[in-house]
Amino acid sequence: MDIGKFLDKHENKTLLRFITCGSVDDGKSTLIGRLLYDSKLIFEDQLSVLKKDSKKIGTVRDQGKIDYALLLDGLKAEREQGITIDVAYRYFSTPERKFIIADTPGHEQYTRNMATGASTASLAVLLIDARRGILTQTKRHSFIASLLGIKHIVVAVNKMDLVDYSQEIFEEIKGEFAKFAENFQFETIEYFPLSALDGANVVNPTPELTPWYDGKGLLNYLENIDVSQQLQNQDFRYPVQYVIRPNLDFRGFAGSVVSGTVNVGDEVRVLPSNKKSKVKEIVTYDGNLAEAFAPLAVTLTLEDEIDISSGDLIVKDNEKNPQKGSDIIANVIWMVETPLETNKNYLIRHNGKIIKGKVAKLNFKTNVNTLENSATESLQLNEIGSVEFSLFTDIFYDSYPENHETGNFIIIDPLSNNTVGVGLII
Repeated sequence: MDIGKFLDKHENKTLLRFITCGSVDDGKSTLIGRLLYDSKLIFEDQLSVLKKDSKKIGTVRDQGKIDYALLLDGLKAEREQGITIDVAYRYFSTPERKFIIADTPGHEQYTRNMATGASTASLAVLLIDARRGILTQTKRHSFIASLLGIKHIVVAVNKMDLVDYSQEIFEEIKGEFAKFAENFQFETIEYFPLSALDGANVVNPTPELTPWYDGKGLLNYLENIDVSQQLQNQDFRYPVQYVIRPNLDFRGFAGSVVSGTVNVGDEVRVLPSNKKSKVKEIVTYDGNLAEAFAPLAVTLTLEDEIDISSGDLIVKDNEKNPQKGSDIIANVIWMVETPLETNKNYLIRHNGKIIKGKVAKLNFKTNVNTLENSATESLQLNEIGSVEFSLFTDIFYDSYPENHETGNFIIIDPLSNNTVGVGLII
């Protein structure tokens, strides 16, 4: 084997970030544990501990079997109750791709945790218990996935072993979800009949159990689906994080390209000053580049001396301008027990800059179970609504569907300095 080629292939594998979500006890943690186990990605010492824990505190029906959920549910309270409370992240790699999984909670009271896990994901694996069908939390998590811009959905109908691998039940759930999903703008929806406990259709197809299913195994599908968002094809956006001045001869602006591409020699404009210049160098630790694209972290130097500070935005002069304004409307996910109220002042962190502002108007809150909007005076913990903000300073932004990075912000309580919500600009 050519070690150089092997290492190069491994280094250049694509990365898929995805979440598992759904209602309580649908088998989210068990599915991920089974993926890791069947892919032979569990070390011997981990497997030994897992077998011991399965005998002692496992929840599987057959006490001789491994409880794969224990690989993910590490908190004491999770193991005692057999549920997921916090978001558990796991990294693994196959010969085809690298993966980062976020195992998110199913309980309604942990909706904010689910939203946190979904915020960086490109795909959602939505689990449905074959015995119970589509439930309230199934709809809630579908809505949140759509709200956060996830375009690719895998509907994993789990626990098929408990309904004798019934094709009729699978097709019924598939049809019901397809009808519900018409409310959203998912690009792809794929359906899998699974038994995470027995490994049916998890890594490889199991025609002996589901002879009526002629699709791929779940892992094979995850290895091959194209979830690229074509960030490089969007307009160039570069929020400045730090100004680097190690000596009198160097002044650079460090940050990440959140969308688009930039080349040495490109004419750029700095907001809010509107000063123009050209890119002189694209500097990285490993040497200078001729071109940088999303999501690379780089340092830019410009040909002209321009006053640039942390929180400024660098864009290309010949591309579409971001919007500018101090009155914005956003979908807000509220994350604390103290409710969001109108006329209350908050701090808004957007593109690395913190701005003071207040809630000018609460348009409505959305019932994520029925998707109906209703008038409200406040947003409570885990509720989602449309909110108008009046900021004390203009910001430069894109709508969230156009650009996730410049279209989102976090809401901070000015007294406690705690993050209390997240906003997705409409």
